[in-house]
Amino acid sequence: MKNLFSVQGKVALVTGGSRGIGLMIARGFVENGARTYISSRKADVCDMVADELSELGTCISLPADLSSQDEIARLAAEFGEREKALNILVNNAGAAWGAPFDDFPEAGWDKVMDLNVKSPFFLTQALIRKLEAGATAKDPARVINTGSIDGIGTPFLETYSYPASKAAIHQLSRVMANRLASRNINVNAIAPGLFPSEMTGYMLDNYEEQIKAGIPRGRVGTPEDMAGVAIYLSSRASAFVTGVVIPVDGGSLVAR
Repeated sequence: MKNLFSVQGKVALVTGGSRGIGLMIARGFVENGARTYISSRKADVCDMVADELSELGTCISLPADLSSQDEIARLAAEFGEREKALNILVNNAGAAWGAPFDDFPEAGWDKVMDLNVKSPFFLTQALIRKLEAGATAKDPARVINTGSIDGIGTPFLETYSYPASKAAIHQLSRVMANRLASRNINVNAIAPGLFPSEMTGYMLDNYEEQIKAGIPRGRVGTPEDMAGVAIYLSSRASAFVTGVVIPVDGGSLVAR
């Protein structure tokens, strides 16, 4: 029982790992002894963050634009050149788009649905052999998809494609969990509430106190809150947990 929550020595890949929730998760992995790869679209930022996290442990930058199938294939190939196995894949790269209902554009629909739903599926597909190589019956490989409480409850802002994409990734996680369990791969989703990030900057700048008033815990999420759930889902402690969506929201969903 002593090392139930350890990720020491595991190999992880976190997409969207240079900022926001992805960075919170990546930092948690690095600080707890996982060999962690981060990927993001902007190579210079990805490299800089990897250098900073490398002061805490092992972090390697693998930049890629996951909206492109060619880039997904390249990322998987470059990872494969460096590692024989993958223990943890965090599909966190994502996008949002806000516009009034009457003006919401097709581009805002397609960009969000492609990056938030299509890309996690095809990246997992491209890395499936590495995940199988990193899996055992006792301690499966893990796929963690980043969803949102907006994919469960009704959001405050007009971001139509975003909640639709997050509801889709929740259901995709369940379907993948069912299919991949026999291959010793657990698939789960994290559904964050409000955490500080570039994506939530507008909400925090304009509605922070109003939002906090609607969260039973009375605050927004912290890096430790997010890292803790990701580490649990990646450790031996959750080996028998697959196909679930875990809200990490301070109780805001139950208070809506």
